[in-house]
Amino acid sequence: MAEILVTVGSKTALPKTGLEKLVEKLAAMGYQVIGPQIQDAAIVYKPLKSAQDLPKGYSSQQDNATYRLVYTGHPRYFDATPGAQSLKQFFFPPLTELAKYARDEKGHWQIEEQTRDLTPLALIGVFPCDLAAIQVQDKVFLREEWKDPVYWSRRQSAFILSVNCLHPCGTGFCASMGTGPKTNPGYDLNLTELEDVFIIDIGSEAGRMVMEGMPVLPTSAFWLQAGQKTLDEATLKMGRSLPNPEQLPDLLLNNLDAHQWDDVATRCMSCTSCTQVCPTCFCWDTRDSADLTGQTAQRERLWDSCFNPEYSYIVGGNSRPNTRSRYRQWLTHKFGSWYAQFGTSGCVGCGRCITWCPAKIDVTAELKALREEVQA
Repeated sequence: MAEILVTVGSKTALPKTGLEKLVEKLAAMGYQVIGPQIQDAAIVYKPLKSAQDLPKGYSSQQDNATYRLVYTGHPRYFDATPGAQSLKQFFFPPLTELAKYARDEKGHWQIEEQTRDLTPLALIGVFPCDLAAIQVQDKVFLREEWKDPVYWSRRQSAFILSVNCLHPCGTGFCASMGTGPKTNPGYDLNLTELEDVFIIDIGSEAGRMVMEGMPVLPTSAFWLQAGQKTLDEATLKMGRSLPNPEQLPDLLLNNLDAHQWDDVATRCMSCTSCTQVCPTCFCWDTRDSADLTGQTAQRERLWDSCFNPEYSYIVGGNSRPNTRSRYRQWLTHKFGSWYAQFGTSGCVGCGRCITWCPAKIDVTAELKALREEVQA
């Protein structure tokens, strides 16, 4: 058989029996392979030893405050959509040691030099909304005038193997946000999963190197049509929609005194769940601590939330002293002022804030209600 030429920008087909070899090759190239697996009845991303550990045969069901995995035994590896975890934990960890200090023999504080783990990550099974979220966080942490060193050290060498979302979750609205169910560019490899093969889009030189020597097949017209048909059906099965998101900055920022803010404040518990599961939220705080001997100290960065009352406490008082003001800040930033700040929406339509809100608050419903109030 003639050798199939694998180039950046080309498509090829990989029989499903080749998935294990792909995982092994990434590990052999020095990557720490991370992939979706089942833990505590949900999909989580953690180190992956074998393709056999992927959630093959599982689907997920999501609605307001509901997430459930269902095993049906189908032959697909990437049907189940992610749980509360997103991928931001790998580039923007929940807790990071920023600096460590120790006293020298004269009692003066000295900064201990830190060594960062530069092992490159290979993220497998990245859904389109989560890849879009990584690109939103790139705008936050990798600005022209400043780069977050922790984020930069992990992000620059990361390998991303994404998957088209062929079975969208019930709370997602990525089609409205232009972030799915088809993956946008920014991946190294992208998979479309059919019954017996993966159609693979090669997006980078790193992706081409991984596919070199793999047992690939020519992409037949039948497989390409089957993949497109499944993507079209996925768009129609999207759980929710958010019409005209580009109009939201004006809607939100020009109606800060709408009654809807009072209404949602009676239901929101300010628990921070929506911000902790959001793949783009980036509020953080720093804390200093010292040991009991007074000989060592450290500074750490940890995730915070704009729903935390202490987050908006400044000298002289709290600028957002109640749930109404904190919810309004979150929604107007996410869907409104984020455009002016970073040139994009802060929402990618993954639906996690709907699935994991214990009060069953749905951002698509809140924005619809606000629109209706303004237009009444």
